[in-house]
Amino acid sequence: MRVKYYADTDSLYIDLSERTSKESLEVVPGVVIDFDENNQIVGIDVDNASKILNLSKFEISDFPSKKMVLSS
Repeated sequence: MRVKYYADTDSLYIDLSERTSKESLEVVPGVVIDFDENNQIVGIDVDNASKILNLSKFEISDFPSKKMVLSS
């Protein structure tokens, strides 16, 4: 799973899978869910992220992964 913020478009993308998106659905204005060919969620896109999310803090707790990678 990857989370990336795009400052130039003020969008946040949560990539939940390496599978390719085949269909997208805007569930509320500015929030799009991407699905693969089996209707499994592969990603979430949030437009105008800084206006609707608190991007000043990113917290992960009780996460089962043993590997964390931070990059800028």
